Amino acid sequence: MSFNRSLLEGAKTVVKSTTKPSSLQLVPKRLPPLPTPKDLIRIYKVKARRQLSQNFLLQKSINERIVTSAGIKGDSYVLEVGPGPGNITRQILEKGPKELYVIEKDRRFLPMLEMLSDASLPGQMKIIIGDVMDYSFDGLFPKELRREWTDESPPIHIVGNLPFNVSTPLIIRWLRHMSDRTGLFSYGRVGLTLTFQYEVGQRIVAPVMSIMRSRLSVMCQHLCRCEHRFVINGSSFM
Repeated sequence: MSFNRSLLEGAKTVVKSTTKPSSLQLVPKRLPPLPTPKDLIRIYKVKARRQLSQNFLLQKSINERIVTSAGIKGDSYVLEVGPGPGNITRQILEKGPKELYVIEKDRRFLPMLEMLSDASLPGQMKIIIGDVMDYSFDGLFPKELRREWTDESPPIHIVGNLPFNVSTPLIIRWLRHMSDRTGLFSYGRVGLTLTFQYEVGQRIVAPVMSIMRSRLSVMCQHLCRCEHRFVINGSSFM
């Protein structure tokens, strides 16, 4: 099945952090070689599960582009949703964030994520096995990072190549947290860089009077400055 995906970055609640990068950037000396798609299937017997709406983005240049769009730096704290085999995760680690949490529902990916965690600096990468819809993440990062809503954004980033079946419910949940200043948004205007199915992305950024305009458009644009960054061709997914 071929499909396109959109990369969007939420903001107005989400302004780029202008805090100074740490003078000491935490970058692992060497990460393990990235498995090819054939290696993933052969070694771990892993295939995308349709019931979980999984899609694996294995093209390195696109993963790099997503992480660059997020603005992750050496002073960043990151939550990645649905890392799967860890291809975006690897690019995040290359930026040397202070802390990276990944939350993955599918336990089949645990060996691959542990491989990356073992290759990163001690305590830098932490793995949560569970459903992102079951977590608020309030208190996930140090309390010193909390900002007033009118202040500049904290150096916290949410990144994810979202499964189809969770993308809209998750965004609505996060919009509620933004409105209430709870969960991750108790830290302030936290930035999000996420992939969506193309049609969902178009609805999120649809302007007034557009045929794509919907309740999702209104809710997202009321709380966020929504920016469409680029389209990912269906051939880039596995």
